[in-house]
Amino acid sequence: MFFAGVTTNPTGAWTTQAARNLFIANPRRLQGARALVLDRGSQFVDSFDEIFRTEGLKILRTPVRTPVANTFAERWIGSIRRELLDRTIIWNREQLQRLVVDYIAHHNDHRPHQSLQQRPPTTSDKPPDTPPATVTTLRTTRCDGLINEYRNAA
Repeated sequence: MFFAGVTTNPTGAWTTQAARNLFIANPRRLQGARALVLDRGSQFVDSFDEIFRTEGLKILRTPVRTPVANTFAERWIGSIRRELLDRTIIWNREQLQRLVVDYIAHHNDHRPHQSLQQRPPTTSDKPPDTPPATVTTLRTTRCDGLINEYRNAA
């Protein structure tokens, strides 16, 4: 997951610039991507699609009025709503951006994913073959204390 920006009125020009910024900010992390799944929103104009096509991604559009057609996006939206947005009051745009960026980092770096054998997508450390005799657990908080992350101390 990547954070591309926040606006109250997404236009085609704004969305296209957000796509450009996304590729500038994350050139290596998007290399493994093969496709972009979009709904049929009016903010996804041809110039937006062309940015992703030039990077080698295939554009897939969901059928009209079928929100369940993009199950990955629906699951992610449900997760961020349940775990973050339904549990806090958002006061302004800056707070929303900070919380969403922090949640995305939690989602990519710590949160277990069933399809990855309960490992986070961007993990770099491999679990030990045998657990240590004594374990010290460290707790860190994310998203203004709404989410706790636990790690074994080294």
